[in-house]
Amino acid sequence: MEPLKVIAADTARARQEAHLQRVSRYANPYLARRSAGQKHPVEDFLFTYYTQKPGQLKRWHPGAGAVLTGAQAAERLGWKHYRRLDDGELGSLGLPAGSTAATFDRDAFLADRSEAVAFAGIILRGTAARPAQFGCFGLHEWAMVYRQDKFDLRHEYLQLRLGAAGTDKVVEDNRIRCTHFDAFRFYTPDAIPLNEHSPSRETQRHLEQPGCLHANMDLYKWAYKLLPALSSELVMDCFELSWRIRAMDMQASPYDLAAWGYPAIPIETPGGKAEYVEHQRAFAAEAGILRGRLAAQLGAVAGGVDR
Repeated sequence: MEPLKVIAADTARARQEAHLQRVSRYANPYLARRSAGQKHPVEDFLFTYYTQKPGQLKRWHPGAGAVLTGAQAAERLGWKHYRRLDDGELGSLGLPAGSTAATFDRDAFLADRSEAVAFAGIILRGTAARPAQFGCFGLHEWAMVYRQDKFDLRHEYLQLRLGAAGTDKVVEDNRIRCTHFDAFRFYTPDAIPLNEHSPSRETQRHLEQPGCLHANMDLYKWAYKLLPALSSELVMDCFELSWRIRAMDMQASPYDLAAWGYPAIPIETPGGKAEYVEHQRAFAAEAGILRGRLAAQLGAVAGGVDR
């Protein structure tokens, strides 16, 4: 468990303001589009696919072991998984008896979230321990629209860059080897048997690997699910990596997004495949560092929680 450390009020305010500005850069345009009834195929994703809402993301959390005082503390005592420091703890930190101070409530958090904590630890450690695979070329997105006319699927306002027949041919001419269940589950029925793996929720802990774009995007999911045990700065580090991965994932998709400012990575060509793998390797390296930070902070909070 992290030792308690008081965060000075001016430092806390500065960190909170910096966090709000960081989140607002992404969240405010999304909220404006939503109010106007508009959609963006790339930049809405982290707010619509994942369950963390913009208002929740804007809340700043200092993380386990941090102690806030005064108004910052009073506000958080109304939030879930925070607790008031007792007089003994106040005294050990040099704070006056009876003063308002708040910190992360580890016991309440683990009582509510022990299964989520254990599963996140399994995924983070297991993924990090496996060799990265770099031969998928983003074909999961293509498999999601394979023979879409047959199944009367329509992807709203997006056009296929190569048309339906050209898209189907790319799927048929390549090996499909997705290891990520939450991508695989959106395949069209005819694409499912073409995948070399059969990912499921039950096999997720055994299949996820650090080259996978979606596994690396999901670092954001594991981070926000563990709030307020983690700092919001770490959550936003994961968010911003996921944002950039999503952009590249859609550039390599079958959709024509040039008009949206996202030129294609043509993975149907040798050059496009090489460009995809170059980005994929760079993202895997960044994600490896964040995965290590998440696992370390999670381990400090979880103690003996495991499955």
